[in-house]
Amino acid sequence: MGKEVKECMSKRSFAKGIHPGYFKDLSSGKQVASARAPAQVIIPMHQNIGAPCEPVVQVGDEVKLGQKIGEPKGFVSAPVFASVSGKVTRIEPFNHPLGNPVLAVFIENDGLDTPDEGMKPREPLEALSAKEIIQISKDAGLVGLGGATFPTHVKLSPPPETSIDTVIINGAECEPFLTADHRQMVERADDIVYGLKGFMKALGAAMGIIGIEDNKPDAVVSMEKAVAEGKGDYDLVVYPLHTKYPQGAEKMLIKATTGRDVPTGALPMAVSVVNQNSGTAIALAEAIKLGKPLYERVVTVTGPGIKEPANLLVRNGTLVKDLIEQCGGMTDDARKLILGGPMMGLAQPGDTVPVTKGVSGVLVLTGEFVSDLPIASCIKCGKCLEVCPMNLLPNFIGSASEKAIFDLAEKYGAMDCFECGCCTYICPAKRPLVQWIRIAKGEIGARRK
Repeated sequence: MGKEVKECMSKRSFAKGIHPGYFKDLSSGKQVASARAPAQVIIPMHQNIGAPCEPVVQVGDEVKLGQKIGEPKGFVSAPVFASVSGKVTRIEPFNHPLGNPVLAVFIENDGLDTPDEGMKPREPLEALSAKEIIQISKDAGLVGLGGATFPTHVKLSPPPETSIDTVIINGAECEPFLTADHRQMVERADDIVYGLKGFMKALGAAMGIIGIEDNKPDAVVSMEKAVAEGKGDYDLVVYPLHTKYPQGAEKMLIKATTGRDVPTGALPMAVSVVNQNSGTAIALAEAIKLGKPLYERVVTVTGPGIKEPANLLVRNGTLVKDLIEQCGGMTDDARKLILGGPMMGLAQPGDTVPVTKGVSGVLVLTGEFVSDLPIASCIKCGKCLEVCPMNLLPNFIGSASEKAIFDLAEKYGAMDCFECGCCTYICPAKRPLVQWIRIAKGEIGARRK
């Protein structure tokens, strides 16, 4: 074992990466509060990696809280549910956080929250089979709530020849500013443990690991207490992780907690591991205990451009502008709106976009965080190579994409990039390397299809 590997494992970390300012104190002490349910929700039919849903309601229909309104069109997809009770008033394309208009169901909230009859507690976890747990996660529309939105039932259904021995709960939340996972680990640790045990039972995994960056000591204490009290016959452990970005990326997290290296182009199951977000574990616990589908999630509304940062439990389809208003509005010097964190989140042209399953944060930055410097030529300093956790050549990939030489970008490993943003962050020439790499990946993916 090399010196670098030994050092990484002793610190529960990974090679390379960066140490940006984290700015979590704006909201880390704020308990999760329920956001006001809006007078109207606008619920997109595409809220996961994979195929979109088709509406199973019509204009004029009365719907109930938790009723299925979107049916998946493929295996890699997840159903969508009403987040309020009321009347369907429109079904038409609307703004989506990813940038393109997506078919959405508009529901006028009647203020009653009349629950759907299907929301009933399931059998206790001990009485459920692996197949039943997988079906529950599918029926409840669970996806990865860390932002990737990969359908949970797909993760819980590896090929028959693949053996999973470890489930890792991702509590790193390494993105600056975001604290939704942090607060849930402090406030709902028991449900995270319950969900982890559900994932392990579904996969036949013998080991469960909860990885938390060590800048969240109260979350570590809370999860350790919950594990000690609730693990039963399950082999569970909490690992404090060295605080470094992007510690929460699945390959980095696996390296830090197990020492295993996921091969290039492979999924975590290639090393017998499945990762799940801490919020997704809570969602599985609620699906089993309450029969509750995924129609709301915790969102951090924060940044120097927000007057009163908060962690809010938000109904799916709530407009971002409504959340910002509930947090006192924007400051006069607000400059940039991002959904997600500053490293991997997506900048938005406006605030009339709905919260979806994949929106973990609403971040508003002021001028001091927004660079107005022009893009310069690469100065060949090599800083992007020094920090890339995937050991790529971001400067070469970015330059190839800038010149539309996508075959060369592919040769340099563009498809192995998971767009963490370390290269763009560290670049003294302010070159938008991640944006160029995204363009290259889109072109390469289209050609492969």
